[in-house]
Amino acid sequence: MSEAATIERLRRIGWRGGALPGAGLRLARVVAQHRAGYELHDGESLFGAQPDGRFLKRGLDPAERPVVGDFVEVEPGRPPHIVKVLSRRTLLSRAAAGERYERQLIAANIDYVLVLTGLDGDFNPARIERYLSLTEGSGAQPVVLLSKLDTREDAAAQLDALRARLPAGTPIHALNGKDPASVAPLAAYLQPGDSAVLVGSSGAGKSTLTNTLLGIARMATAEVRRHDSRGRHTTTHRALLQLPSGGCLIDTPGMRELKLTGEESLDLFADIEALAEQCRFADCGHGSEPGCAVQAALDSGELAPGRWRSFLKLHDEREEQAATLEARLRRQRGGRPIERPHGHRGQRERD
Repeated sequence: MSEAATIERLRRIGWRGGALPGAGLRLARVVAQHRAGYELHDGESLFGAQPDGRFLKRGLDPAERPVVGDFVEVEPGRPPHIVKVLSRRTLLSRAAAGERYERQLIAANIDYVLVLTGLDGDFNPARIERYLSLTEGSGAQPVVLLSKLDTREDAAAQLDALRARLPAGTPIHALNGKDPASVAPLAAYLQPGDSAVLVGSSGAGKSTLTNTLLGIARMATAEVRRHDSRGRHTTTHRALLQLPSGGCLIDTPGMRELKLTGEESLDLFADIEALAEQCRFADCGHGSEPGCAVQAALDSGELAPGRWRSFLKLHDEREEQAATLEARLRRQRGGRPIERPHGHRGQRERD
């Protein structure tokens, strides 16, 4: 097969690179990871592979190991072995659960993060803001999807309230995941060469939506609990699927915990940061200080209390995670301090 034909074949699985690997190596994309190894696709066929020994070293940064969505170079054999992870253009991750700081990679080389939330008891604007905060540092574009449109008569009001809370320009789509016509607008994010990852809580309707996009009932689904609209984990691992539209979709298990990594910019709350710049004091605590623009906005209704609480929670968590990350990096560098910009101490009026 010619190089041009090989590249065209790889574009079916989202390849956007140019040069192919050297002779004797095969280029493929990670579509699933299991305890027994990886599933890869080369644009034509699916096959299993094992990671090279260096990927199994204890203490290796998880970011150096293959993750679903990665393009990898594979050495032939029985079984084939992954020998290199190619440079990623985007990467979605979160901090793993537990007290020990560790980053959990969710998906690589994605263009869109589809954040799915049900319009039933699963609807939670603060959680949507948390998903969007995690997406900020990934390099991918967030798209908010509100499922189960057929179950709510007041969906328009919920949609309007969410639009007012999120940054202008954030794509938001309300849909019925069982109806192909309702999900048709999502084709704009799943064109040939596009890759998207679908995230959300258990029971939000990820598997139902995935089946509709595939045109077949491939993913298992289950009913949600009536009292809280939560579901069981019918999706047990991340998997990359090729869609009839030509795009690739990575389906993920429901996420019960979404910890920030400490490297988020929280651009989602740029309006609050802009208000803080208007405070009389540079180090205003936004409590009872005179001339606090944030408190004035809360009093006038310009800033919603729920949005302010969400910002405080995410800001404090981000700072805590950043401190933990800094301490870890310092240990890795033999105790040498990491240079940071010097901040102001003591209350002073702005210039």
